Amino acid sequence: MPPKKKTPNNVTPTTAQALGSLLQSARKIMRKDKGLNGDLDRLPLLTWIMFLKFMDDLEMQREEEAALAGTKFRPAIEPPYRWRDWAANPQGITGGELLAFINQDEVIRPDGTRGSGLFAYLRQLTSSNGDDRREVIATVFRGVDNRMKSGYLLRDVINKVSGIHFTSSEELHTLGTLYETMLREMRDAAGDSGEFYTPRPVVRFMVQVIDPRLGETVLDPASGTGGFLVETFNHLSEQVKTVAHRKLLQEESIFGCEPKSLPYLLCQMNLLLHGLDAPHIDPENALRFKLSEIGEKERVDVIVTNPPFGGEEEKGIQGNFPEDRQTAETALLFVQLIMRKLHRSPTKGGRPARAAVVVPNGLLSAPGVARRLRMALLDDFQIKAVVRLPHNVFAPYTDIKTNLIFFERGGPTAKIFYCEPELPEGYTLSKTKPLPFEVLAPLQELIEARRESARSWLVDRNELGEDVNLDIKNPRLELADLSDSGNIQILARQFQDLAAEAESISTEMAEAIEAVKAAPLRPLSEFTFESDQRIGGVYSSKTKLLGVSAEEGICEPKTAIGKSPERYKILRAGYLAYNPMRINIGSIGFIKRDDPGGITSPDYVVFFCTDGLSPDYVYHYLRSEAGRHAINQKTKGSVRFRLYYQQLGEIEIPIPADLSVQERFADACNRLEAMRRRVSQANLAVQSCLNAATRTAFLKD
Repeated sequence: MPPKKKTPNNVTPTTAQALGSLLQSARKIMRKDKGLNGDLDRLPLLTWIMFLKFMDDLEMQREEEAALAGTKFRPAIEPPYRWRDWAANPQGITGGELLAFINQDEVIRPDGTRGSGLFAYLRQLTSSNGDDRREVIATVFRGVDNRMKSGYLLRDVINKVSGIHFTSSEELHTLGTLYETMLREMRDAAGDSGEFYTPRPVVRFMVQVIDPRLGETVLDPASGTGGFLVETFNHLSEQVKTVAHRKLLQEESIFGCEPKSLPYLLCQMNLLLHGLDAPHIDPENALRFKLSEIGEKERVDVIVTNPPFGGEEEKGIQGNFPEDRQTAETALLFVQLIMRKLHRSPTKGGRPARAAVVVPNGLLSAPGVARRLRMALLDDFQIKAVVRLPHNVFAPYTDIKTNLIFFERGGPTAKIFYCEPELPEGYTLSKTKPLPFEVLAPLQELIEARRESARSWLVDRNELGEDVNLDIKNPRLELADLSDSGNIQILARQFQDLAAEAESISTEMAEAIEAVKAAPLRPLSEFTFESDQRIGGVYSSKTKLLGVSAEEGICEPKTAIGKSPERYKILRAGYLAYNPMRINIGSIGFIKRDDPGGITSPDYVVFFCTDGLSPDYVYHYLRSEAGRHAINQKTKGSVRFRLYYQQLGEIEIPIPADLSVQERFADACNRLEAMRRRVSQANLAVQSCLNAATRTAFLKD
């Protein structure tokens, strides 16, 4: 349980209803101030005021306990900067005098002496007296400004907060709940800036599945407002049985990291209100350390987190990671950090170090760095489960499709367990209709038992192929027979899935497009070589014959092999081939990495790319409008259209230096092509549904 707090003598605890009314009154007062613009301004201001009142209540309690124990008490905040010195008296300083005391670097203080203003004093606090809380206070107020313009309205807000008794365990519990409500409201007000809030049901489910135990160290390296840490604290509190347990929970169990000043403040307050007396939150970027230098001392037993998606890290941060895994994508860097930060040896309770992480779909399927991370996860860890979350879990703030991945030390992984929640019929997720915890809860038992069902399935690692694609949908909900069924509910699900896929592709492609547009034009001859290798005498009837078409790329040929099969050209993984007389209409293809290849017509042009150029990227360029225009320019004036390798090599295309950008762009193009095929199937399904509806309505039994 959290540490038992006592209500000061002669103070009556405030009821839950009164506390809610008190905070609502404070927010109404703030709405009158011209310096504040919405909840994004009001909640941080209310938080730092509450923070100072909380600290003073805690200091008075500790001072009283020290006096009873006969020990020396060292205050974190000294007079005249304590709440009781300048804020507790409802008739105290107000108006311009109050604003000057808070905002100015030097001022006449409430005790009549000249010295530093409140914020100036708090920002320069250090832990030189052995009290780490001073460092926390300084960090909080370095990222805080007072935006209220009216000192009189500010005094009214301070007087409201003075009515809160932070040493009352009953009030703390109520305040914790109210504060979480305000965080949700702030997220709603933040719009696109609301990324640091993870829905509470998702947080609760992840913590319950990962099940941290007292005595284990738990880290959230991207803490945001502290949702995962608060849930972890509550989870561990239920295991507290003794004073020693409580000390262990308070001092050695929970750690976080949050470099942004606003969520750092909100995280500190959130944890304090839920009972953690001195939160250990690192105020700097968790990615700032060189990955290879993180040793056993810096590792933890449990990591539970939702790292930021879609962010870009600077080159200095990327340099902290292995050369073949460097990327600007923040989520991929965090996954590497999480893998490194887990203890290699079992915990004190004999359990493996483990992690629960929210990840975007791109991590499960994208090429390049993402693929190398999937390989490392499969080789070095046991992937316990991948939970496919429904579309719109984070709506309306992002439409990125997300998953929960649970993994632990002790690889390699032989089988991956997948599961997905089933929403109530007709229930669509939105801002006002979030994902209910009751929908997620049944999955915990499935994960622990690794039991297959209508909503869970096992995948053997050997089935993944060379691209190690972990984006595997539920095989029991395939919609292949949709065109026959005429089931409009299934049709609706398919279109929802298509919409989610389109949003995911859009997000993936947006960043890559900008990088491609900015890339220099380079002739293909600098990055490609023609191959004229023939099958020769090793040809046999088992050798696979391959053709090329504008519709399918590499495909089964429509004609049989000619009279001289030894002249046919060899196609290996990564090679491209095209018909020199039909490339202007897109007749080109390439052999994927996991394809064994074969042979193709001796009349076709075959070439391959060097390490700095993705064949998939070249394939999509040459099939594009820009590529076809460049091809036509190279054959202008010819009697018959033909494009041989020499002319192809002269074509200049934009080539990003970062191979992963090329791969991401090509992957998004491949997904769009797959989506085009699915849309075509859906068109047939719509007609089938129309036929079924009219048959049901108009035909008699």
